[in-house]
Amino acid sequence: MEKYINQILTGDCIEVMRQLPDCSVDAVFADSPYNLQLGAKTLYRPEDQTAARAVRDDWDSFESMSEYDDFTRAWLTECKRVLKPDGAMWVIGSYHNIFRVGAIMQDLGFWILNDIVWVKTNPMPNFRGTRFTNAHETLIWATPRKTGKYTFNYETMKKLNGGKQMRSDWGINICLGEERVKGSDGKSLHNTQKPMDLLRRVILASTKAGDVILDPFVGSGTTAAAAKELGRNFIGIDREESYVQAARDRVDAVTPLDLSDIEVATPKREEIRVSFKELIDAGLLYVGQTLVSPRGERVMITRDGMLAHSLLGKGSIHVMAAKLQHSVSFNGWDYWSAEKRDGKLVPIDELRKYVRGIKRDMKRAA
Repeated sequence: MEKYINQILTGDCIEVMRQLPDCSVDAVFADSPYNLQLGAKTLYRPEDQTAARAVRDDWDSFESMSEYDDFTRAWLTECKRVLKPDGAMWVIGSYHNIFRVGAIMQDLGFWILNDIVWVKTNPMPNFRGTRFTNAHETLIWATPRKTGKYTFNYETMKKLNGGKQMRSDWGINICLGEERVKGSDGKSLHNTQKPMDLLRRVILASTKAGDVILDPFVGSGTTAAAAKELGRNFIGIDREESYVQAARDRVDAVTPLDLSDIEVATPKREEIRVSFKELIDAGLLYVGQTLVSPRGERVMITRDGMLAHSLLGKGSIHVMAAKLQHSVSFNGWDYWSAEKRDGKLVPIDELRKYVRGIKRDMKRAA
């Protein structure tokens, strides 16, 4: 496996992937052929009738939908084999192919986690002026099995989104200008080159530092370049030698980033668990003690580790917080503070962090 790590390989992706061991990669990003099936030989901009470049490469040509489906099923089968059970599978496509790809993924047993809409903030116009401007593409994020404990760096995504939960619609520019990889003729080398910002977000969302990311259609090398920049490993495959050489050159020029200000080191769901009752057992809280909400609502700790309210009855710290907020659910750790005998208030989450620190030290010493 080591001989494939951080390499851009030339060849048919299905044949090359067959050389990789089972369960050997942490993530796959696949920008497979879209099978655009464009009829016109040339597209013209409606405003001045100048010619626009369209995708007419051999790698995007298929004799029939059946042939395209067979090809899609074959490469997806290999991706599923080489992916670790808890790995991430990403596929991007347009309306021409993404529905067929998604159906085949489900047939093969992939479990779809999200569909992401890449909203192109600077889309190419509809040159014929006969349809809506196609201003988005769709990404499918899946895991090889329904029970997979996949990576989702929720806190990192939230941080990148200004402290708010990140949504499934991503506004990102298409790849233009200096970011475009050029061929020897000075023109764009690859017609469907994806922007680095898109791959950065995919990688930061669903992988960890040191993970191996496979791109079976690496093209101009965006996935590999983003992986190196973000401290991940990569394997890229493409059958076009011109793409392979350009991708290698591009990756060689990448300098890894310092991610200390970007990635949140420990997602909350991976932190050591501490129950409310453990705070009582540790003597940090006691039966009969009053907890106070930010709005001054008061509850009392009962012998069974629950909270009692004069009007709302009993419930856990979360249930009681939700009732007072008239909400279906609410995080009680962020809601309650303990009233000490001297009248001062201490957030119960601070007490939880104290116990967590003790448990972490004990775990390290063991």
